[in-house]
Amino acid sequence: MASNLNPYGKMSEAEQERFIARRKARKRIAIIVISSIVLAAVVVAAVVGVSSQEKGDKSGGKDSISSALKAVCNATLYPESCYSSMSPLVNSNNVSPADFPKLAVQVAVNELSRASVKFFQHDVVKNAKDNMTKLALESCQELLSLAIDHLNESLAVTDKSILDAFDDLGTWLSSAGTYQETCIDALLENNNGTSSPLSLIASDILRLPSEYTSNSLAIISSIQSSVGAIGQRRLLMDETPAWLSFNERKLLQTPTSNIKFDAIVAKDGSGKYQTIRDALKDVPEKSDKRYIIYVKKGVYHENHVTVEKGHWNVMMVGDGMNSTIVTGSLNFIDGTPTFQTATFAVKGKGFIARDMEFVNSAGPSKHQAVALMSTADLSVFYRCKMDAFQDTLYPHSNRQFYRECTILGTVDFIFGNSAVILQNCNILPRKPNHGQQTTITAQGKIDPNQNTGIVIHNCIIKQYDDLTGVNNYLGRPWKNYSTTVFMKNNMGGFIHPNGWLPWVGNDAPPTIFYAEFQNYGPGAITTNRVKWRGLRLNLNANQVSRFTVKPFISGHKWLERAGVRYNPNL
Repeated sequence: MASNLNPYGKMSEAEQERFIARRKARKRIAIIVISSIVLAAVVVAAVVGVSSQEKGDKSGGKDSISSALKAVCNATLYPESCYSSMSPLVNSNNVSPADFPKLAVQVAVNELSRASVKFFQHDVVKNAKDNMTKLALESCQELLSLAIDHLNESLAVTDKSILDAFDDLGTWLSSAGTYQETCIDALLENNNGTSSPLSLIASDILRLPSEYTSNSLAIISSIQSSVGAIGQRRLLMDETPAWLSFNERKLLQTPTSNIKFDAIVAKDGSGKYQTIRDALKDVPEKSDKRYIIYVKKGVYHENHVTVEKGHWNVMMVGDGMNSTIVTGSLNFIDGTPTFQTATFAVKGKGFIARDMEFVNSAGPSKHQAVALMSTADLSVFYRCKMDAFQDTLYPHSNRQFYRECTILGTVDFIFGNSAVILQNCNILPRKPNHGQQTTITAQGKIDPNQNTGIVIHNCIIKQYDDLTGVNNYLGRPWKNYSTTVFMKNNMGGFIHPNGWLPWVGNDAPPTIFYAEFQNYGPGAITTNRVKWRGLRLNLNANQVSRFTVKPFISGHKWLERAGVRYNPNL
Protein backbone atom coordinates (compact mmCIF):
# COMPACT_ATOMS: atom_id res chain seq x y z
CA MET A 1 0.00 0.00 0.00
CA ALA A 2 1.29 3.45 -0.86
CA SER A 3 2.03 5.75 2.04
CA ASN A 4 1.04 8.96 0.30
CA LEU A 5 -1.91 10.26 -1.65
CA ASN A 6 -0.32 9.53 -5.00
CA PRO A 7 -0.18 5.73 -5.22
CA TYR A 8 2.27 5.83 -8.11
CA GLY A 9 5.04 8.02 -6.83
CA LYS A 10 6.89 9.37 -3.82
CA MET A 11 6.84 13.01 -2.77
CA SER A 12 9.98 15.05 -2.42
CA GLU A 13 10.76 16.74 0.92
CA ALA A 14 9.44 20.05 -0.39
CA GLU A 15 6.22 18.42 -1.54
CA GLN A 16 5.91 16.68 1.82
CA GLU A 17 6.25 20.01 3.65
CA ARG A 18 3.60 21.59 1.43
CA PHE A 19 1.33 18.64 2.05
CA ILE A 20 1.72 18.90 5.85
CA ALA A 21 0.96 22.62 5.74
CA ARG A 22 -2.16 21.99 3.67
CA ARG A 23 -3.26 19.18 5.93
CA LYS A 24 -3.13 21.41 9.01
CA ALA A 25 -5.27 24.04 7.30
CA ARG A 26 -7.68 21.51 5.91
CA LYS A 27 -8.26 19.64 9.13
CA ARG A 28 -10.28 22.58 10.37
CA ILE A 29 -12.01 22.84 6.98
CA ALA A 30 -12.96 19.17 7.22
CA ILE A 31 -14.79 19.76 10.50
CA ILE A 32 -16.70 22.67 8.97
CA VAL A 33 -17.58 20.73 5.83
CA ILE A 34 -18.81 17.61 7.58
CA SER A 35 -20.70 19.68 10.11
CA SER A 36 -22.52 21.31 7.20
CA ILE A 37 -24.00 17.91 6.33
CA VAL A 38 -25.19 17.49 9.87
CA LEU A 39 -26.52 21.05 10.05
CA ALA A 40 -29.93 20.40 8.54
CA ALA A 41 -30.88 17.91 11.24
CA VAL A 42 -28.91 18.90 14.34
CA VAL A 43 -27.75 22.47 13.97
CA VAL A 44 -27.21 23.31 17.61
CA ALA A 45 -26.03 19.87 18.71
CA ALA A 46 -23.47 19.55 15.95
CA VAL A 47 -22.02 22.99 16.46
CA VAL A 48 -21.84 22.59 20.23
CA GLY A 49 -20.31 19.14 19.85
CA VAL A 50 -17.59 20.25 17.46
CA SER A 51 -16.86 23.36 19.51
CA SER A 52 -16.52 21.39 22.72
CA GLN A 53 -14.15 18.98 21.01
CA GLU A 54 -11.95 21.83 19.79
CA LYS A 55 -11.87 23.42 23.26
CA GLY A 56 -10.96 20.16 24.93
CA ASP A 57 -14.26 19.84 26.83
CA LYS A 58 -14.93 16.11 26.61
CA SER A 59 -18.07 16.11 28.77
CA GLY A 60 -21.54 16.48 27.35
CA GLY A 61 -20.41 15.98 23.78
CA LYS A 62 -21.46 12.37 23.25
CA ASP A 63 -25.15 13.09 22.78
CA SER A 64 -24.49 15.72 20.15
CA ILE A 65 -21.98 13.49 18.36
CA SER A 66 -24.50 10.64 18.38
CA SER A 67 -27.13 12.95 16.89
CA ALA A 68 -24.63 14.09 14.31
CA LEU A 69 -23.91 10.48 13.38
CA LYS A 70 -27.62 9.76 12.94
CA ALA A 71 -27.92 12.76 10.63
CA VAL A 72 -24.94 11.65 8.55
CA CYS A 73 -26.24 8.06 8.37
CA ASN A 74 -29.59 9.31 7.11
CA ALA A 75 -27.80 10.31 3.91
CA THR A 76 -26.83 6.68 3.22
CA LEU A 77 -28.82 3.88 1.59
CA TYR A 78 -28.61 1.82 4.79
CA PRO A 79 -29.01 4.26 7.70
CA GLU A 80 -29.71 1.56 10.29
CA SER A 81 -26.59 -0.47 9.57
CA CYS A 82 -24.60 2.76 9.30
CA TYR A 83 -25.59 3.91 12.78
CA SER A 84 -25.43 0.51 14.47
CA SER A 85 -21.95 -0.21 13.08
CA MET A 86 -20.40 3.18 13.81
CA SER A 87 -22.02 4.24 17.08
CA PRO A 88 -19.91 1.90 19.25
CA LEU A 89 -16.77 3.50 17.80
CA VAL A 90 -18.18 7.00 18.23
CA ASN A 91 -19.26 6.42 21.82
CA SER A 92 -16.04 4.76 22.91
CA ASN A 93 -13.62 7.27 21.41
CA ASN A 94 -12.98 10.98 21.55
CA VAL A 95 -14.19 11.79 18.05
CA SER A 96 -15.73 14.63 16.08
CA PRO A 97 -17.89 14.55 12.92
CA ALA A 98 -14.66 14.99 10.95
CA ASP A 99 -13.76 11.42 11.95
CA PHE A 100 -16.92 9.87 10.48
CA PRO A 101 -15.52 9.10 6.99
CA LYS A 102 -12.53 7.27 8.43
CA LEU A 103 -14.71 5.32 10.86
CA ALA A 104 -17.11 4.33 8.08
CA VAL A 105 -14.29 2.91 5.95
CA GLN A 106 -12.73 1.22 8.98
CA VAL A 107 -16.02 -0.52 9.71
CA ALA A 108 -16.27 -1.68 6.08
CA VAL A 109 -12.76 -3.12 5.88
CA ASN A 110 -13.08 -4.86 9.26
CA GLU A 111 -16.39 -6.46 8.34
CA LEU A 112 -15.29 -7.52 4.85
CA SER A 113 -12.12 -9.10 6.26
CA ARG A 114 -14.19 -11.01 8.80
CA ALA A 115 -16.83 -12.02 6.23
CA SER A 116 -14.25 -13.21 3.73
CA VAL A 117 -12.72 -15.60 6.25
CA LYS A 118 -16.18 -16.81 7.30
CA PHE A 119 -17.24 -17.44 3.70
CA PHE A 120 -14.24 -19.50 2.70
CA GLN A 121 -14.44 -21.54 5.92
CA HIS A 122 -18.09 -22.43 5.29
CA ASP A 123 -18.65 -26.16 4.82
CA VAL A 124 -20.53 -25.71 1.54
CA VAL A 125 -17.62 -23.70 0.14
CA LYS A 126 -14.93 -26.08 1.39
CA ASN A 127 -16.81 -29.10 0.03
CA ALA A 128 -17.34 -27.70 -3.48
CA LYS A 129 -16.33 -30.37 -5.95
CA ASP A 130 -17.14 -29.48 -9.55
CA ASN A 131 -14.53 -27.55 -11.48
CA MET A 132 -16.79 -24.65 -12.54
CA THR A 133 -17.75 -23.98 -8.92
CA LYS A 134 -14.13 -24.10 -7.83
CA LEU A 135 -13.21 -21.57 -10.52
CA ALA A 136 -16.07 -19.30 -9.46
CA LEU A 137 -14.81 -19.48 -5.88
CA GLU A 138 -11.29 -18.64 -7.10
CA SER A 139 -12.78 -15.55 -8.72
CA CYS A 140 -14.47 -14.67 -5.42
CA GLN A 141 -11.23 -15.07 -3.51
CA GLU A 142 -9.43 -12.70 -5.84
CA LEU A 143 -12.32 -10.23 -5.97
CA LEU A 144 -12.72 -9.99 -2.21
CA SER A 145 -8.97 -9.55 -1.85
CA LEU A 146 -9.11 -6.66 -4.33
CA ALA A 147 -12.04 -5.17 -2.41
CA ILE A 148 -10.09 -5.29 0.85
CA ASP A 149 -7.09 -3.70 -0.87
CA HIS A 150 -9.23 -0.82 -2.12
CA LEU A 151 -10.82 -0.30 1.27
CA ASN A 152 -7.41 -0.25 2.93
CA GLU A 153 -6.15 2.24 0.38
CA SER A 154 -9.20 4.39 1.07
CA LEU A 155 -8.59 4.12 4.80
CA ALA A 156 -5.02 5.34 4.37
CA VAL A 157 -6.33 8.43 2.57
CA THR A 158 -9.04 9.20 5.13
CA ASP A 159 -6.33 9.05 7.78
CA LYS A 160 -4.69 12.04 6.06
CA SER A 161 -7.09 14.42 4.32
CA ILE A 162 -10.13 13.42 2.31
CA LEU A 163 -10.27 16.92 0.87
CA ASP A 164 -7.22 16.05 -1.22
CA ALA A 165 -8.59 12.85 -2.71
CA PHE A 166 -12.32 12.84 -3.40
CA ASP A 167 -11.86 11.42 -6.90
CA ASP A 168 -9.64 8.64 -5.61
CA LEU A 169 -11.93 7.77 -2.71
CA GLY A 170 -15.02 7.76 -4.91
CA THR A 171 -13.25 5.45 -7.35
CA TRP A 172 -11.76 3.02 -4.83
CA LEU A 173 -14.93 2.72 -2.74
CA SER A 174 -17.02 2.27 -5.89
CA SER A 175 -14.65 -0.47 -6.98
CA ALA A 176 -14.73 -2.16 -3.58
CA GLY A 177 -18.50 -2.45 -3.93
CA THR A 178 -18.20 -3.71 -7.51
CA TYR A 179 -15.76 -6.47 -6.52
CA GLN A 180 -18.18 -7.79 -3.91
CA GLU A 181 -21.06 -7.71 -6.38
CA THR A 182 -19.00 -9.50 -9.04
CA CYS A 183 -18.27 -12.32 -6.60
CA ILE A 184 -21.99 -12.92 -6.14
CA ASP A 185 -22.52 -12.59 -9.92
CA ALA A 186 -19.90 -15.28 -10.51
CA LEU A 187 -21.73 -17.68 -8.21
CA LEU A 188 -25.08 -16.90 -9.83
CA GLU A 189 -23.54 -17.36 -13.26
CA ASN A 190 -22.33 -20.76 -12.13
CA ASN A 191 -25.99 -21.73 -11.63
CA ASN A 192 -27.22 -20.28 -14.94
CA GLY A 193 -28.17 -16.96 -13.37
CA THR A 194 -30.41 -18.37 -10.63
CA SER A 195 -29.87 -18.60 -6.90
CA SER A 196 -28.09 -21.62 -5.47
CA PRO A 197 -27.15 -22.59 -1.91
CA LEU A 198 -23.67 -21.20 -2.57
CA SER A 199 -24.85 -17.85 -3.98
CA LEU A 200 -27.35 -17.47 -1.12
CA ILE A 201 -24.61 -18.07 1.44
CA ALA A 202 -22.39 -15.49 -0.26
CA SER A 203 -25.22 -12.96 -0.44
CA ASP A 204 -25.97 -13.43 3.24
CA ILE A 205 -22.36 -13.24 4.43
CA LEU A 206 -21.49 -10.30 2.18
CA ARG A 207 -24.63 -8.30 2.94
CA LEU A 208 -23.17 -6.29 5.80
CA PRO A 209 -19.77 -5.54 4.23
CA SER A 210 -21.58 -4.48 1.04
CA GLU A 211 -23.84 -2.17 3.04
CA TYR A 212 -20.93 -0.75 5.01
CA THR A 213 -18.99 -0.12 1.79
CA SER A 214 -22.02 1.66 0.35
CA ASN A 215 -22.39 3.70 3.55
CA SER A 216 -18.79 4.90 3.43
CA LEU A 217 -19.20 5.86 -0.23
CA ALA A 218 -22.41 7.77 0.53
CA ILE A 219 -20.73 9.71 3.35
CA ILE A 220 -17.78 10.63 1.12
CA SER A 221 -20.16 11.65 -1.68
CA SER A 222 -22.15 13.87 0.68
CA ILE A 223 -18.99 15.59 1.87
CA GLN A 224 -17.78 16.06 -1.70
CA SER A 225 -21.07 17.72 -2.61
CA SER A 226 -20.75 20.07 0.35
CA VAL A 227 -17.14 20.85 -0.52
CA GLY A 228 -18.15 21.64 -4.09
CA ALA A 229 -20.85 23.94 -2.81
CA ILE A 230 -18.32 26.04 -0.91
CA GLY A 231 -15.81 26.04 -3.73
CA GLN A 232 -13.06 23.87 -2.29
CA ARG A 233 -10.94 21.83 -4.70
CA ARG A 234 -8.13 19.29 -4.45
CA LEU A 235 -4.68 20.77 -4.85
CA LEU A 236 -2.12 18.13 -4.09
CA MET A 237 -3.01 15.74 -6.89
CA ASP A 238 -2.87 18.56 -9.45
CA GLU A 239 0.89 18.35 -9.31
CA THR A 240 2.84 16.01 -11.56
CA PRO A 241 4.86 13.69 -9.31
CA ALA A 242 8.57 14.35 -9.27
CA TRP A 243 9.47 10.81 -10.33
CA LEU A 244 7.69 11.17 -13.66
CA SER A 245 10.13 12.70 -16.12
CA PHE A 246 9.17 14.69 -19.20
CA ASN A 247 10.22 11.78 -21.41
CA GLU A 248 7.97 9.38 -19.50
CA ARG A 249 5.03 11.72 -20.02
CA LYS A 250 5.54 11.56 -23.78
CA LEU A 251 5.98 7.81 -24.13
CA LEU A 252 2.69 7.25 -25.91
CA GLN A 253 3.72 9.65 -28.67
CA THR A 254 7.34 8.47 -28.94
CA PRO A 255 8.28 6.28 -31.94
CA THR A 256 9.03 2.70 -30.92
CA SER A 257 12.61 2.98 -32.20
CA ASN A 258 13.30 5.79 -29.71
CA ILE A 259 12.01 4.05 -26.57
CA LYS A 260 14.36 2.34 -24.14
CA PHE A 261 12.71 -0.94 -23.19
CA ASP A 262 13.07 -2.91 -19.97
CA ALA A 263 12.03 -6.15 -21.67
CA ILE A 264 11.58 -7.38 -25.24
CA VAL A 265 9.24 -10.20 -26.25
CA ALA A 266 9.68 -11.77 -29.70
CA LYS A 267 8.30 -14.94 -31.26
CA ASP A 268 11.43 -15.28 -33.40
CA GLY A 269 13.77 -15.38 -30.40
CA SER A 270 15.28 -11.94 -31.01
CA GLY A 271 14.20 -10.77 -27.56
CA LYS A 272 14.90 -12.03 -24.07
CA TYR A 273 11.41 -13.58 -23.87
CA GLN A 274 9.29 -15.53 -26.31
CA THR A 275 6.03 -15.19 -24.36
CA ILE A 276 4.37 -12.19 -22.74
CA ARG A 277 3.64 -14.27 -19.65
CA ASP A 278 7.34 -14.92 -19.08
CA ALA A 279 8.17 -11.23 -19.46
CA LEU A 280 5.57 -10.30 -16.85
CA LYS A 281 7.18 -12.65 -14.32
CA ASP A 282 10.14 -10.28 -14.08
CA VAL A 283 8.14 -7.07 -13.56
CA PRO A 284 9.15 -5.52 -10.20
CA GLU A 285 6.51 -5.36 -7.48
CA LYS A 286 4.80 -2.02 -6.77
CA SER A 287 7.39 -0.01 -8.62
CA ASP A 288 7.03 3.76 -8.98
CA LYS A 289 9.15 3.63 -12.12
CA ARG A 290 7.61 2.96 -15.50
CA TYR A 291 8.47 -0.57 -16.70
CA ILE A 292 8.26 -0.85 -20.49
CA ILE A 293 7.77 -4.12 -22.36
CA TYR A 294 8.10 -4.22 -26.14
CA VAL A 295 6.12 -7.03 -27.78
CA LYS A 296 7.31 -7.47 -31.35
CA LYS A 297 4.94 -8.34 -34.16
CA GLY A 298 3.57 -11.86 -34.12
CA VAL A 299 0.60 -13.87 -32.90
CA TYR A 300 0.96 -14.85 -29.24
CA HIS A 301 -1.34 -17.74 -28.27
CA GLU A 302 -1.53 -17.22 -24.52
CA ASN A 303 -4.73 -17.74 -22.53
CA HIS A 304 -5.38 -15.35 -19.65
CA VAL A 305 -2.18 -13.31 -19.67
CA THR A 306 -2.36 -11.27 -16.48
CA VAL A 307 -0.73 -8.06 -15.31
CA GLU A 308 -1.04 -8.79 -11.59
CA LYS A 309 -2.27 -6.26 -9.05
CA GLY A 310 1.26 -5.75 -7.69
CA HIS A 311 2.61 -4.86 -11.15
CA TRP A 312 2.32 -1.07 -11.13
CA ASN A 313 3.12 1.29 -13.99
CA VAL A 314 3.66 -1.32 -16.67
CA MET A 315 3.61 -0.09 -20.26
CA MET A 316 3.27 -2.58 -23.12
CA VAL A 317 4.12 -1.48 -26.66
CA GLY A 318 3.39 -3.48 -29.79
CA ASP A 319 4.04 -3.00 -33.49
CA GLY A 320 0.43 -2.18 -34.34
CA MET A 321 -3.07 -3.40 -33.62
CA ASN A 322 -2.94 -5.74 -36.61
CA SER A 323 0.66 -6.84 -36.06
CA THR A 324 1.13 -7.63 -32.37
CA ILE A 325 -1.75 -9.97 -31.50
CA VAL A 326 -2.48 -11.75 -28.22
CA THR A 327 -5.09 -14.46 -28.68
CA GLY A 328 -6.85 -17.03 -26.53
CA SER A 329 -10.14 -18.89 -26.42
CA LEU A 330 -11.33 -19.33 -22.82
CA ASN A 331 -15.12 -19.10 -22.58
CA PHE A 332 -18.09 -19.77 -20.37
CA ILE A 333 -19.59 -22.65 -22.33
CA ASP A 334 -16.39 -24.68 -22.00
CA GLY A 335 -16.29 -24.15 -18.24
CA THR A 336 -14.57 -20.84 -17.40
CA PRO A 337 -16.36 -18.10 -15.40
CA THR A 338 -16.63 -14.79 -17.27
CA PHE A 339 -14.21 -13.03 -14.91
CA GLN A 340 -11.49 -15.54 -15.85
CA THR A 341 -12.11 -15.81 -19.61
CA ALA A 342 -10.11 -12.71 -20.61
CA THR A 343 -7.29 -13.38 -23.02
CA PHE A 344 -5.51 -10.39 -21.47
CA ALA A 345 -6.32 -9.22 -17.92
CA VAL A 346 -4.94 -6.07 -16.30
CA LYS A 347 -5.03 -5.54 -12.53
CA GLY A 348 -1.93 -3.47 -11.78
CA LYS A 349 -2.57 0.26 -11.51
CA GLY A 350 -1.15 2.73 -14.01
CA PHE A 351 -1.08 0.25 -16.92
CA ILE A 352 -0.66 1.53 -20.50
CA ALA A 353 -0.99 -0.46 -23.73
CA ARG A 354 -0.17 0.88 -27.18
CA ASP A 355 -0.45 -0.63 -30.67
CA MET A 356 -1.66 -4.11 -29.69
CA GLU A 357 -4.56 -6.42 -30.46
CA PHE A 358 -6.37 -8.64 -27.96
CA VAL A 359 -8.48 -11.50 -29.34
CA ASN A 360 -10.80 -14.10 -27.91
CA SER A 361 -11.37 -16.59 -30.72
CA ALA A 362 -14.01 -18.71 -28.96
CA GLY A 363 -16.70 -17.56 -31.40
CA PRO A 364 -20.33 -16.50 -31.04
CA SER A 365 -21.62 -19.88 -29.81
CA LYS A 366 -19.44 -19.93 -26.69
CA HIS A 367 -21.29 -17.04 -25.04
CA GLN A 368 -19.16 -15.03 -22.56
CA ALA A 369 -15.60 -14.89 -23.89
CA VAL A 370 -13.63 -11.75 -22.99
CA ALA A 371 -10.76 -10.44 -25.09
CA LEU A 372 -9.56 -7.73 -22.67
CA MET A 373 -10.45 -7.08 -19.04
CA SER A 374 -9.11 -4.26 -16.90
CA THR A 375 -9.66 -3.66 -13.19
CA ALA A 376 -6.60 -1.39 -13.15
CA ASP A 377 -7.03 2.16 -11.90
CA LEU A 378 -5.69 4.84 -14.24
CA SER A 379 -5.29 2.42 -17.16
CA VAL A 380 -4.91 3.60 -20.76
CA PHE A 381 -5.36 1.73 -24.03
CA TYR A 382 -4.14 3.62 -27.09
CA ARG A 383 -4.47 2.43 -30.68
CA CYS A 384 -5.46 -1.06 -29.53
CA LYS A 385 -7.95 -3.56 -30.92
CA MET A 386 -10.29 -5.83 -28.98
CA ASP A 387 -11.71 -8.61 -31.12
CA ALA A 388 -14.30 -11.13 -29.87
CA PHE A 389 -18.05 -11.72 -29.87
CA GLN A 390 -20.03 -11.69 -26.60
CA ASP A 391 -18.43 -9.63 -23.77
CA THR A 392 -15.41 -8.50 -25.79
CA LEU A 393 -14.24 -5.61 -23.62
CA TYR A 394 -14.64 -5.76 -19.84
CA PRO A 395 -13.72 -2.44 -18.20
CA HIS A 396 -14.56 -3.94 -14.84
CA SER A 397 -13.77 -1.20 -12.30
CA ASN A 398 -11.72 1.92 -11.48
CA ARG A 399 -10.80 4.70 -13.98
CA GLN A 400 -10.01 3.79 -17.57
CA PHE A 401 -9.47 5.58 -20.89
CA TYR A 402 -9.51 4.18 -24.44
CA ARG A 403 -8.34 6.30 -27.36
CA GLU A 404 -8.32 5.45 -31.07
CA CYS A 405 -9.14 1.83 -30.36
CA THR A 406 -11.24 -0.64 -32.37
CA ILE A 407 -13.77 -2.85 -30.57
CA LEU A 408 -15.68 -5.69 -32.30
CA GLY A 409 -18.45 -7.76 -30.79
CA THR A 410 -22.03 -8.98 -30.63
CA VAL A 411 -23.82 -9.19 -27.26
CA ASP A 412 -22.98 -6.70 -24.47
CA PHE A 413 -19.55 -6.33 -25.96
CA ILE A 414 -18.57 -3.33 -23.84
CA PHE A 415 -19.65 -4.09 -20.27
CA GLY A 416 -18.61 -3.56 -16.66
CA ASN A 417 -18.77 -1.01 -13.86
CA SER A 418 -15.71 1.18 -14.25
CA ALA A 419 -15.61 4.90 -14.88
CA VAL A 420 -14.56 4.59 -18.51
CA ILE A 421 -14.38 6.88 -21.52
CA LEU A 422 -13.92 5.58 -25.06
CA GLN A 423 -12.87 8.48 -27.27
CA ASN A 424 -12.23 8.57 -31.03
CA CYS A 425 -12.70 4.81 -31.28
CA ASN A 426 -14.24 2.53 -33.91
CA ILE A 427 -17.06 0.45 -32.44
CA LEU A 428 -18.07 -2.36 -34.76
CA PRO A 429 -21.04 -4.65 -34.08
CA ARG A 430 -20.63 -7.92 -35.95
CA LYS A 431 -22.92 -10.73 -37.03
CA PRO A 432 -24.18 -12.75 -34.03
CA ASN A 433 -25.64 -16.24 -33.92
CA HIS A 434 -28.97 -16.76 -35.62
CA GLY A 435 -31.74 -15.30 -33.48
CA GLN A 436 -29.42 -13.09 -31.42
CA GLN A 437 -29.47 -9.31 -31.26
CA THR A 438 -26.41 -7.10 -30.87
CA THR A 439 -26.08 -4.78 -27.89
CA ILE A 440 -23.05 -2.51 -27.68
CA THR A 441 -23.09 -1.80 -23.93
CA ALA A 442 -24.22 -3.38 -20.66
CA GLN A 443 -23.27 -1.13 -17.77
CA GLY A 444 -23.35 -2.51 -14.22
CA LYS A 445 -23.71 0.36 -11.72
CA ILE A 446 -25.24 -0.98 -8.49
CA ASP A 447 -25.24 2.08 -6.21
CA PRO A 448 -26.36 5.66 -6.99
CA ASN A 449 -23.27 7.02 -5.25
CA GLN A 450 -20.82 5.11 -7.44
CA ASN A 451 -18.91 7.37 -9.84
CA THR A 452 -19.09 4.80 -12.63
CA GLY A 453 -20.48 4.61 -16.15
CA ILE A 454 -19.64 4.00 -19.81
CA VAL A 455 -19.06 7.13 -21.90
CA ILE A 456 -18.67 6.80 -25.66
CA HIS A 457 -17.44 10.08 -27.13
CA ASN A 458 -16.66 11.12 -30.68
CA CYS A 459 -16.53 7.55 -31.95
CA ILE A 460 -17.58 5.92 -35.21
CA ILE A 461 -20.24 3.26 -34.74
CA LYS A 462 -20.62 1.18 -37.86
CA GLN A 463 -21.37 -2.42 -38.73
CA TYR A 464 -18.48 -4.84 -39.21
CA ASP A 465 -20.50 -7.50 -41.02
CA ASP A 466 -23.74 -7.57 -42.99
CA LEU A 467 -26.34 -7.24 -40.23
CA THR A 468 -29.41 -7.64 -42.39
CA GLY A 469 -32.20 -9.13 -40.28
CA VAL A 470 -30.40 -8.43 -37.00
CA ASN A 471 -31.72 -5.96 -34.43
CA ASN A 472 -28.90 -3.77 -33.14
CA TYR A 473 -29.04 -1.65 -29.98
CA LEU A 474 -26.86 0.87 -28.17
CA GLY A 475 -27.14 -1.15 -24.99
CA ARG A 476 -29.23 -2.61 -22.22
CA PRO A 477 -29.28 -1.93 -18.45
CA TRP A 478 -27.43 -4.70 -16.66
CA LYS A 479 -27.98 -3.28 -13.15
CA ASN A 480 -30.49 -0.91 -11.55
CA TYR A 481 -28.32 2.22 -11.79
CA SER A 482 -26.84 1.47 -15.20
CA THR A 483 -25.22 4.65 -16.56
CA THR A 484 -24.29 5.04 -20.23
CA VAL A 485 -23.74 8.16 -22.32
CA PHE A 486 -23.30 8.40 -26.10
CA MET A 487 -22.18 11.87 -27.16
CA LYS A 488 -21.10 13.28 -30.51
CA ASN A 489 -20.73 9.90 -32.22
CA ASN A 490 -21.29 9.02 -35.87
CA MET A 491 -23.96 6.29 -35.80
CA GLY A 492 -24.69 4.04 -38.76
CA GLY A 493 -28.23 3.39 -39.90
CA PHE A 494 -28.24 -0.21 -38.65
CA ILE A 495 -29.11 0.97 -35.10
CA HIS A 496 -32.69 -0.01 -34.22
CA PRO A 497 -34.98 3.06 -34.00
CA ASN A 498 -35.79 2.15 -30.37
CA GLY A 499 -32.10 2.61 -29.56
CA TRP A 500 -32.10 0.58 -26.34
CA LEU A 501 -33.15 -2.91 -25.27
CA PRO A 502 -34.60 -3.90 -21.87
CA TRP A 503 -32.66 -6.43 -19.83
CA VAL A 504 -35.91 -8.17 -18.94
CA GLY A 505 -39.52 -7.43 -19.77
CA ASN A 506 -40.53 -4.33 -21.70
CA ASP A 507 -39.13 -1.56 -19.54
CA ALA A 508 -36.03 -0.48 -17.64
CA PRO A 509 -35.58 0.51 -13.99
CA PRO A 510 -36.43 4.21 -13.52
CA THR A 511 -33.11 4.63 -11.71
CA ILE A 512 -30.91 4.18 -14.79
CA PHE A 513 -29.18 7.14 -16.46
CA TYR A 514 -28.93 6.81 -20.24
CA ALA A 515 -28.22 9.79 -22.45
CA GLU A 516 -27.71 10.62 -26.11
CA PHE A 517 -26.24 14.00 -26.97
CA GLN A 518 -25.50 15.52 -30.38
CA ASN A 519 -24.85 12.21 -32.11
CA TYR A 520 -25.20 12.28 -35.88
CA GLY A 521 -25.71 9.93 -38.80
CA PRO A 522 -28.78 7.87 -39.72
CA GLY A 523 -28.64 5.82 -36.51
CA ALA A 524 -28.73 8.91 -34.28
CA ILE A 525 -32.36 9.87 -34.98
CA THR A 526 -34.16 9.69 -31.63
CA THR A 527 -37.78 10.15 -32.74
CA ASN A 528 -38.74 6.55 -32.00
CA ARG A 529 -36.51 5.86 -29.00
CA VAL A 530 -37.89 3.86 -26.07
CA LYS A 531 -39.94 5.92 -23.62
CA TRP A 532 -37.94 5.09 -20.52
CA ARG A 533 -37.91 7.41 -17.57
CA GLY A 534 -34.16 7.02 -17.28
CA LEU A 535 -33.38 7.92 -20.91
CA ARG A 536 -32.37 11.56 -21.41
CA LEU A 537 -32.54 12.88 -24.95
CA ASN A 538 -32.75 16.61 -24.29
CA LEU A 539 -29.82 17.40 -22.00
CA ASN A 540 -27.88 20.59 -22.58
CA ALA A 541 -24.12 20.88 -22.94
CA ASN A 542 -23.65 21.88 -19.32
CA GLN A 543 -25.50 18.79 -18.09
CA VAL A 544 -23.53 16.45 -20.34
CA SER A 545 -20.16 18.06 -19.62
CA ARG A 546 -19.86 16.15 -16.34
CA PHE A 547 -19.17 13.07 -18.46
CA THR A 548 -16.10 14.58 -20.13
CA VAL A 549 -12.54 13.59 -19.27
CA LYS A 550 -11.81 16.08 -16.49
CA PRO A 551 -14.80 15.61 -14.17
CA PHE A 552 -15.68 12.01 -14.96
CA ILE A 553 -12.30 10.26 -14.69
CA SER A 554 -10.16 13.14 -13.32
CA GLY A 555 -8.23 12.56 -16.53
CA HIS A 556 -6.70 16.00 -16.88
CA LYS A 557 -4.19 14.88 -14.26
CA TRP A 558 -3.20 11.31 -15.04
CA LEU A 559 -3.80 11.35 -18.79
CA GLU A 560 -1.47 14.31 -19.20
CA ARG A 561 1.16 12.45 -17.20
CA ALA A 562 0.66 9.38 -19.39
CA GLY A 563 1.12 11.50 -22.50
CA VAL A 564 -2.02 10.28 -24.26
CA ARG A 565 -3.92 12.61 -26.59
CA TYR A 566 -7.45 13.35 -25.41
CA ASN A 567 -10.22 15.84 -25.91
CA PRO A 568 -10.99 17.46 -22.55
CA ASN A 569 -14.23 19.05 -23.74
CA LEU A 570 -17.40 18.07 -25.56
